[in-house]
Amino acid sequence: MQTLSQSPLDPAFVQNPYPFYARARAAGPFFRWADYGDRVSTGNYAAVNALFRDRRLGREVPPEKLAAIPAHLAPFYAVEAHSMLELEPPRHTRLRSLVLRAFTSRRIAALAPEITQLCHDLIDRLPPGEFDLLRHFGQHLPVIVIARLLGVPEDMGDDLLRWSNAMVGMYMAGRDRAREDAAVAATEAFVGFMRGYVDQRRRDPRDDLITALIAAEEAGEKLSTDELITTCILLLNAGHEATVHSFGNGVKTLLETATPASTLAPDRIEGTVEEILRYDPPLHIFTRHVYEDVEIMGTTLPKGSEVALLLGAANRDPAAYDAPDRFDPARPIKPNTSFGAGLHFCVGAPLARLELQTALPILRNRLPKLRLTEPPVYGNVYHFHGLTRLMVRAD
Repeated sequence: MQTLSQSPLDPAFVQNPYPFYARARAAGPFFRWADYGDRVSTGNYAAVNALFRDRRLGREVPPEKLAAIPAHLAPFYAVEAHSMLELEPPRHTRLRSLVLRAFTSRRIAALAPEITQLCHDLIDRLPPGEFDLLRHFGQHLPVIVIARLLGVPEDMGDDLLRWSNAMVGMYMAGRDRAREDAAVAATEAFVGFMRGYVDQRRRDPRDDLITALIAAEEAGEKLSTDELITTCILLLNAGHEATVHSFGNGVKTLLETATPASTLAPDRIEGTVEEILRYDPPLHIFTRHVYEDVEIMGTTLPKGSEVALLLGAANRDPAAYDAPDRFDPARPIKPNTSFGAGLHFCVGAPLARLELQTALPILRNRLPKLRLTEPPVYGNVYHFHGLTRLMVRAD
C-alpha cells in the first residue's frame, strides 16, 4: 500500500482536489494519506460501495479507542452521543426507524408546492446588478425549508444558519481551538433553543416534523428529549450544508459549461441533478471504523483501524463512469456515492434532491441571462466542498 502526501489545506487542493484523487486511484484500491491522519483511504468506486455496506465496519467509535473528551468539548459531544449518524445497531436501528416514521416520503413530497413558491419569492427579492447567489438564494432556500418542516419560526433562519456553520467546523481539516469554541457555543445555543421548542410542542402539538417526532413510536419506544433535539440538529446541519454546497457547485458547473436549458426540462432534471451530485459533490470524505479484520480487493484492513471513503474520488472513478471528468447531464443515471449507501444512507437525500430539482429549473426560467461575474472560489472547509460565494448578474 503506497503512502501519498497531499495537505488538505493546500489552496490548490482545496480549489481542485480531483488531480490528487486520480493520483491516489492510480496507486491502487487503497493508500495511506500521510497528511490526513495517516489513515487508510480509498477512492475506488467498487471498494467505497462495498465498505459502505460491510457491517464489519461502522461509524461508532470502538470502546477500546474511546479517548477522554476534553472538558471544553463536552457540550458538543453530549449532542453527538445521540446522533444516529455516529451510532450502530441496535441503537441506530431504533433511532432511524423512529425518525423515518416522521420524516416520510409523503411529508417530503408535500413540500413541493411550498418549495416552488419559496424559489419564486427569493428570486423576486434578488438585488439588481451584481449579487451573490449563494447569500441571497442558495443559503436561504434549504434553511427556510427545514425550518418550516421542523415547525420552528422562519425568522430563526439566520440563527439556525449561524449555528449550523459553526457546528460543522468540528469536522473540517485543520480545526483549531477558536473553531472548537465557536462550535461549542453554537451547540449550547442550538440545544437551549430546541429544548424550549420541544417542550412547547409537547404542550401544543402542530402539523410539523417536531410534533411527528414526538409522536413517533415503535414497540412502545419513543425518542427521548435528548435524542429528539440531536435529531433536529442533525437534520438541519447535514441537510443544509449538503444542499447549499450542491446548489452552489451545481449552478457554477451549469454556468461554466454553458449547459443548455433543455437539460433542466421536467423529463431530464433528475439526470442533471444526479450528474451534479456525482461531478462535484458537497461532501468528499466519510470515515468508517474497522471492527474486525476485513479483506477487500487484496488488501486487509485490520481491526481497530480507520478507513476514509473518498466520495469525491469514487464519483470520478473511470472504472465506474465513462469520461468521469466530463460533466454530462445526459449520462445514464447510475448510483453515486454522494449521499452514502447502506445502513447510513442519508435520510435527507430525497429532500435535497427535491430542492435541487425544483430550484434549478426555476432559476433558469426566471433568470435566463444569469452569468458569472467572477471566478467562483471554493472555501477551505475540507472534507466538505463548497463555494465561498457565487457572484452573478441576471440582466
